[in-house]
Amino acid sequence: MRMTNLAETLGDCPFRRDVIAGLSAAPKTVPAKYFYDAEGSRLFEEICGLPEYYPTRTEIALLGRVAPEIARHIRPASALVEFGSGASVKTRLVLDAAPQLGAYVPIDISESALSQAAQSIAADYPNLRVSPIAGDFTRPMALPEAIRARPIVGFFPGSTIGNFTPDEAAGLLARAHSLLGDGASFLVGADLVKPIDTLLAAYDDAQGVTAAFNKNLLVRINRELDGDFDLDAFDHRAVWNAQESRIEMHLVSRRAQQVSIGGDVFEFAAGETIHTENSYKFTRELFAGIAERGGWRVEAEWVSDAQPFATFLLRAA
Repeated sequence: MRMTNLAETLGDCPFRRDVIAGLSAAPKTVPAKYFYDAEGSRLFEEICGLPEYYPTRTEIALLGRVAPEIARHIRPASALVEFGSGASVKTRLVLDAAPQLGAYVPIDISESALSQAAQSIAADYPNLRVSPIAGDFTRPMALPEAIRARPIVGFFPGSTIGNFTPDEAAGLLARAHSLLGDGASFLVGADLVKPIDTLLAAYDDAQGVTAAFNKNLLVRINRELDGDFDLDAFDHRAVWNAQESRIEMHLVSRRAQQVSIGGDVFEFAAGETIHTENSYKFTRELFAGIAERGGWRVEAEWVSDAQPFATFLLRAA
């Protein structure tokens, strides 16, 4: 149950506005993009190295194998525009295979991760123009004019597209189409369906790193929004939603309790959850349909043999 001050807080910063609105909803939710403060970004990089978390190593192996084929689709002096660049680890596989790239535009919501990655790329690829953009790629933005004059290749690895509902994913692809332009191509990573046990282990590892990553959202709310979440009063939970074909991450209240965020009070029943993330798992046909709704067509696709994962090359339709 929601109490006090909602109208007074909706005009504040996007993080506060989204948290207040999400915790006022039924069921409660907070957008997954707010995982990525400096600590959240660090924890996610740690997750990517866990034995249970197959997506990163599977995609890296796939890109390492097919990057020369991808490079043949990239025109000279193109700009590579990466959505949610993080540490830019996978980017290097494309940069190494496609020396004809003339510019790199990493976009990330975490300014600290973006700055570190952009400096590293600029140092290691001195002939590449690096133009980082700190921002939320789910919101309207524009590329620098000098970049728009180049052929554009979008890059969206990591199956982040799976964090959005199919309707949201189609909308995101449509916004990417507008940002990148009618002549653009777009490389998108997407995790494919696989056994449930494999999926659950990937999002609830034995070392508890994913649990710490999930709970760090509460740490951030406490620090930045004057919250008083008791981390010990919430548990991490990952579940498979077969009907929606997605893994869900939740924070589960261990008891009936009240939580305050800067004077706004929220009541939790025992067992009530905050839904923090979805990770949809696709078939190739499902992904192609979503891409078409977003204004793209699949020109090529590459799929790993083990733990099926796909990289799709899209062209503006």
